[in-house]
Amino acid sequence: MGVRWEFDVVFTLFLLLGLNILWLAQVCEGGFTSTYVRNGQLSRDMPLDSDVFRVPPGYNAPQQVHITQGDHVGKGVIVSWVTPDEPGSSTVLYWSEKSQLKNSAEGIVLTYKYFNYTSGYIHHCSIYDLEFDTKYYYEVGIGNSTRKFWFRTPPSVGPDVPYTFGLIGDLGQTHDSNRTLTHYELNPVKGQALLFVGDLSYADAYPFHDNTRWDTWGRFVERNAAYQPWIWTAGNHEVDFLPDIGEGKPFKPYKNRYHVPYRASKSTSPLWYSIKRASAYIIVLSSYSAYGIYTPQYKWLEKELLKVNRSETPWLIVIMHCPLYSSYVHHYMEGESMRVMYEQWFVKYKVDVVFAGHVHAYERSERISNIGYNIVNGICTPISDESAPVYITIGDGGNLEGLVTEMTEPQPSYSAYREASFGHGIFEIKNRSHAFYSWHRNQDGYAVEADSTWLHNRYWNPSPEQSSIAIL
Repeated sequence: MGVRWEFDVVFTLFLLLGLNILWLAQVCEGGFTSTYVRNGQLSRDMPLDSDVFRVPPGYNAPQQVHITQGDHVGKGVIVSWVTPDEPGSSTVLYWSEKSQLKNSAEGIVLTYKYFNYTSGYIHHCSIYDLEFDTKYYYEVGIGNSTRKFWFRTPPSVGPDVPYTFGLIGDLGQTHDSNRTLTHYELNPVKGQALLFVGDLSYADAYPFHDNTRWDTWGRFVERNAAYQPWIWTAGNHEVDFLPDIGEGKPFKPYKNRYHVPYRASKSTSPLWYSIKRASAYIIVLSSYSAYGIYTPQYKWLEKELLKVNRSETPWLIVIMHCPLYSSYVHHYMEGESMRVMYEQWFVKYKVDVVFAGHVHAYERSERISNIGYNIVNGICTPISDESAPVYITIGDGGNLEGLVTEMTEPQPSYSAYREASFGHGIFEIKNRSHAFYSWHRNQDGYAVEADSTWLHNRYWNPSPEQSSIAIL
């Protein structure tokens, strides 16, 4: 017994020592986990009488005004708004800053019911054949209730066109949500369009999916979304599937309120589509629609990736809601089945970056892939792969569910930086070969980059001389 007991003790100590050595080795392989610690309390909703939810003055005044790209190349805009009392006018008047001649476009008006809620009159008006790189003013409404806004179209599509995108996800309508949007608006590096990676209003977090919370959220983001296009992605909080109260049609509020130019990219659904903007080709995917082999989304993406001309739009960006890689405990590996389906395409076509939300924290990956794995070979550890995208999780907008703070330990080798804080991202395309990405936590000064990195476009391979001056 004594010899066996001594053997067991020695073996146990050896095993523990080996595991500790392995643990230390894995820690060294990983990236950086920020030591910044936020208050762990849940985010509080802003009071309904907050100025950010204010209804504009005047009878039937347009509210919840927002714009998005209206065609495939950036010469179109979809203007959307709500009139609360009656349909009013669906006409948009618009004119360039170079001209006083007002043009008009006629839109559509619709309403929907959700349980015991009936929406206001939702207007969508598409404006086409605008001039590139031009500031336009536009008006919606009638008489004393007319409201005026403006936007700027992007430059013409081309390989060396600089352009700056903002990034926000999982926003909601709390005090932290307001800090995130304010922080983005005051960032000295001005985003020209915003890529929104899903989970908008969190209306489904209220009893019976209270759709008045879609209205308050629309008024909240109007201050930015009426002036620059927000490129929409649907998240799980947009599903709004609640058959117990008779609501068995998924995405009903979202699809009625947020129109996108999906037909311009031959998509059969507004939940997945693509656009070109300046030197970027942006593909929007739906994590909560069928994406397996031979599904409509799968067949569309298979054809869509073949259409991307990297000599015209060298930057290929994918946005979705559920991340394919995440080292946080909450929602861990929820994107695994989509990764198995699509990661091989992302590597084959050299997607530059994949932005996602869902996990209420921030993380940036190294360029890695796991496409060598199959169910029997056991090769299930991601490896460094220069053809792979950088994966960035930016589901840290500030919603009422609060931050995800528990992380898997040790930090995996694919994780370059992670932090449980609220914030926003900025993606600055400099030219065909270089882009600068930065993440800004809410608690810092507006110009502070809590995390940043240069991205080199693998598809464009400049000479050493070009590379040395590319970012100047």
